[in-house]
Amino acid sequence: MQEEQGTPNAPAADRYDAADRSFDVVEPDAETALVCETDVTARDALVSVLKNMGYQTTQAESAREALKSMRFCLFDMVVLDEHFDCSSSGTNEVLAYLQTLNMATRRQMFVALMSDACRTMDNMAAFNKSVNVVINVKHIDRAGTILKGALADHAGFYSIINDTLRRLGRK
Repeated sequence: MQEEQGTPNAPAADRYDAADRSFDVVEPDAETALVCETDVTARDALVSVLKNMGYQTTQAESAREALKSMRFCLFDMVVLDEHFDCSSSGTNEVLAYLQTLNMATRRQMFVALMSDACRTMDNMAAFNKSVNVVINVKHIDRAGTILKGALADHAGFYSIINDTLRRLGRK
């Protein structure tokens, strides 16, 4: 009798591949972040900021890789370039996926959109794109300060519902 997973005859989708599960070992209560940025300089700056904020980070090289990562992990934060692996923001597969998440799942995630067209902290643009904050690429050097402020606003906004869900044992 053969085991269900990990056998040579098991279907490819059932085989364990550590490369697909970058957060198999996460410290208890550790926060995770996914960075979807193709510009190496910007990506390195964002990863550095997120690590300084205490996030365990992973970087996606393509939309397919990002979607694959999100299948295995509910990230606390996603930092997404508006043009990540696409020619225009209207065809950004990762953003489209995030916009279709149900509210209970999406509420647990903070999404920052890097944009060259929108102003930093433009709440209407953020609302329109279904993200928590917009950061103009010109302000990447202040990304840490912007993210900390936006996260504090986010935590305050959702504090009552999150406290209620914790008391009910749903979070």
